[in-house]
Amino acid sequence: MTITTETPQESFRLSMLFNDTRYRALTFQAIALLVLIAAVAFLFSNLMANLEKAGLNISFEFLGAPSGYDINQTLIDYNSQSSNLRAAWVGIINTLLVAFLACITATFFGVTAGVLRLSNNWLVSKLMSFYVEIFRNIPVLIWLIIIYTVITGVLPGARAYLGETPDKELLFGLFAFTNRGVYAPAPIWGDGSGIVVATFIASIIGVFLYRRYATKLLYDTGKLLPTGWPSLAILIVPSILMFYVMGQPIGLDSPDPLANRFNLKGGIQIGAPLLALWFALSIYTGAFIAENVRAGIQAVSKGQTEAAAALGLRPRRVMNLVVLPQALRVIIPPLISQYLNITKNSSLAIAVGYADITATLGGITLNQTGRAIECVILLMLFYLVISLSISSIMNVYNNAMKLKER
Repeated sequence: MTITTETPQESFRLSMLFNDTRYRALTFQAIALLVLIAAVAFLFSNLMANLEKAGLNISFEFLGAPSGYDINQTLIDYNSQSSNLRAAWVGIINTLLVAFLACITATFFGVTAGVLRLSNNWLVSKLMSFYVEIFRNIPVLIWLIIIYTVITGVLPGARAYLGETPDKELLFGLFAFTNRGVYAPAPIWGDGSGIVVATFIASIIGVFLYRRYATKLLYDTGKLLPTGWPSLAILIVPSILMFYVMGQPIGLDSPDPLANRFNLKGGIQIGAPLLALWFALSIYTGAFIAENVRAGIQAVSKGQTEAAAALGLRPRRVMNLVVLPQALRVIIPPLISQYLNITKNSSLAIAVGYADITATLGGITLNQTGRAIECVILLMLFYLVISLSISSIMNVYNNAMKLKER
């Protein structure tokens, strides 16, 4: 008969916080946290004391006062009698707009240049290398000024498109490229337009689901489904059918060269500052993304490519089905940093007069109200929230692309 005895548990003593390895790490972390809290509290109390001596106090009441200035390009209703908070919202929306557009186009430029830089065509490869080395080694501010100067100095004025016998004709009768920006048709939303838009969004989701199904079927059974024309059909056909079923509820308001003697009327104007900032951020960041893509592709073993070719896959299929899915695990982490850089570099918009959040809240509002501390705090919070949001979204995608270990 075997008798087992349990080792008596030692009672907890304060000395174990430093002598016992089970508690020592937690103890030092707690001490470090207390020191950090004390340091932050000291700095904050010192700031409040200095502000009180200077006769200043932190207040955000200025956000409710009229702004007193106009903004050249807005996506929401705004005038000079709107509040400073409204002006800040205009700046936030403008910042998000240019950051979103630049992220999409920079990704397109970067992926295209990164893949073509590895092309067997010597001329194409060298042209892409030239693009990467030129654009990533010159500051984005310089490119911004160059592009803005080209737009305002080379393109004709709006008057060239005016009158019954204009010097220049609208492109396709819809678009005008001037030194003030691009004039394009604006949609006119009628009854039932929401259903058409919802159908189009559902079609986009359907394209992704179909392509995902085709890829899974190929991996599971080796059966290759066409993806080109079915994707196009899923994207276009349902929306067109719904457009006519609902009685064509969406129209176009095109620029009219005869409506005004001095400027084009109708449609929507994409201002030169927005175009310059959008294009500068795209081509500059696209050069960095191209290097990330090139590194990711080269990180995939050549044996993978050779094995896929031995199975009879065409080069384009090898790139889309074998190389890029593995390369994404290397590409995505630095790609997150590039998206963050686009968002933060958009603050250079003030150089060309684009009213982003830095130009409105951190520029005109700050100068008019004198509330520097409050404006800077709000700016910091905005960029912090946006950066953390982008990181969180991209990290979810990054985790989905990671290798799943058994």
